[in-house]
Amino acid sequence: MRTEDYYKEILRKYWGYQDFRSIQLNIIQSIAEGRDTLGLMPTGGGKSITFQVPALAMEGVCIVITPLIALMKDQVANLKKRHIKAAAVYSGMTREQIITTLENCIFGAVKILYVSPERLASNLFLTKLRHINVSFITVDEAHCITQWGYDFRPSYLKIADIRQHIPDKPILALTATATPAVVDDIQDKLHFRAKNVFSMSFERSNLAYIVRNTENRAAEMLHILDKIDGCAIIYVRNRKETKELAEFLCNNNVKATFYHAGLADSIRDERQREWQSDKIRVMVATNAFGMGIDKPDVRIVIHIEAPDCIESYFQEAGRAGRDGEKAYAILLTNRSDIARLRKRAVADFPDKEYIRKVYEHVAYFFQIAVGSGYGMAFKFNIMKFCRNFKHYPAMVEAALRILEQAGYIEYNCNDDAKSRVMFDLKRDELYRLHNNSQLEDKLIETLLRNYNGLFVDYGMVDEDFLSHLIGCEETEVHECLKLLARKHIISYIPPRDEPLIRYVQSREITERISIPYYIYEQRLEKSKERTEAMISYMTCETECRSVMLLEYFGEKNGKRCNMCDVCTSANDDEDDMEYAIRRIMEYLSDGTPRTYKDLRDFDHKIETNVLANALDYLLSEEKVTTDGIHITSNNA
Repeated sequence: MRTEDYYKEILRKYWGYQDFRSIQLNIIQSIAEGRDTLGLMPTGGGKSITFQVPALAMEGVCIVITPLIALMKDQVANLKKRHIKAAAVYSGMTREQIITTLENCIFGAVKILYVSPERLASNLFLTKLRHINVSFITVDEAHCITQWGYDFRPSYLKIADIRQHIPDKPILALTATATPAVVDDIQDKLHFRAKNVFSMSFERSNLAYIVRNTENRAAEMLHILDKIDGCAIIYVRNRKETKELAEFLCNNNVKATFYHAGLADSIRDERQREWQSDKIRVMVATNAFGMGIDKPDVRIVIHIEAPDCIESYFQEAGRAGRDGEKAYAILLTNRSDIARLRKRAVADFPDKEYIRKVYEHVAYFFQIAVGSGYGMAFKFNIMKFCRNFKHYPAMVEAALRILEQAGYIEYNCNDDAKSRVMFDLKRDELYRLHNNSQLEDKLIETLLRNYNGLFVDYGMVDEDFLSHLIGCEETEVHECLKLLARKHIISYIPPRDEPLIRYVQSREITERISIPYYIYEQRLEKSKERTEAMISYMTCETECRSVMLLEYFGEKNGKRCNMCDVCTSANDDEDDMEYAIRRIMEYLSDGTPRTYKDLRDFDHKIETNVLANALDYLLSEEKVTTDGIHITSNNA
């Protein structure tokens, strides 16, 4: 068994940190001992260290399962910069690229392998897995496995099946947001051999949570940015708002840009770099922004309107103040938000008969007969489908998600969405080509240098990436690819936004479509509960915001933060003496003896004479005692 010093040496060598934080070492030692382990670590708590350090300390390959392709790429790039052998397998890679990566794992050229959950069940992955020396499995965003969580993903349910292939290897599950019920369900769904949970407190003592009611959110946002210095993230609900608010800020002399998943990778990367280097002060974004972002000095996170649930809000708000300095998480709201949130809570659960109707219409759309269709996949033009069958897109999306969770189809909105290219000519025939333009020759050469396997199968290509390599506009690359296709030099499938529907069982008679209670009614009820918790947080004016958040995640003994809008409002209503008495008793509540200097330094808002009078009162009432040096609470 490795010693604590050995793990610290790895930490110092690769990350430059002198010691572990909080529960990091406990988790590392637990997984190294072969125990299934669940780590609860809030945003910014250092989750990655808990699997990356033992991965380097143990023999074999650590397999990390995560649904976020962008985060995979970012983590692999960062690990390689530290000279750590890392790789990833995700949609968009060619079969040849996947085989090469997995064989590198077999031969010891990879220590940490990132995999999307959808890849786990593929025959190719399972075949190669038998020959990989796996050290342990890490499940990131582990709350996605439970239907009681806020971000349930059916693909996560397949993770436990991998234990049949490597039954003696432990699992490390990690999440930043989990209620007590979700904690239990994660361990059950991943077939933990014994309950084993390490949890950091969710308390953020440097973060002031504020809810502000306003009828003019844009003006209030501008007012906040004027009053509080520093870098900021502003979260909005949709892509259109990101651009509108960023332009509003720029027009009011605030350097801002916007970010959402619909932007090209190169644009997102450039805007992220500008923001992280402080060339831009404010990033206006959808919730696509934030995962894997490690900027410690964010001073303000503003939500223009409330997210659907506490889990989402807590994770996004927690991106402020990771450096430990004072920061603000501000939620702008008004009464109209309550009705909107309650409507949204049930929007993902259309009537069961409607769901069956969508299933039937999809079969008509693709002309799938009862008893057929198993394993078949189809491009799904949702707008055309809605026009043909008189549906609304949002309701169709919701119905398809439930049909997926019930096990009838797979609905993948992003599967293989990039362009695809395959050469129609053999390699030696390419060199005999004449009459091509300079750009065409340059593009062919760039494809050959940067993509493997294009002579035997379609490969995913990125026009934006190609345009950077060649030094031209992305539209020019797109047009050139189309021209090469017309010349029968390549076959080219342009990028598309159309999702795929795959039948995972043969088409069933519509009346026999069964949507289980735990898929529909129980999840609907949980959705409503999460909404009501969010509404309570927004509307409560008597309980500390921090305490409310801590109680939601199962921490029952949280102390008032004295920074949120509720606490500061209560403080304003107290006279100086009452405030001093309350703060002294809070400080002594853990039973630790304190000196007079400790009390004086604890809260600089308390004047020296007020502190002395408050202590005299507490001693006379026998609420505290003193030995002449130390002061102790009698109520602790």
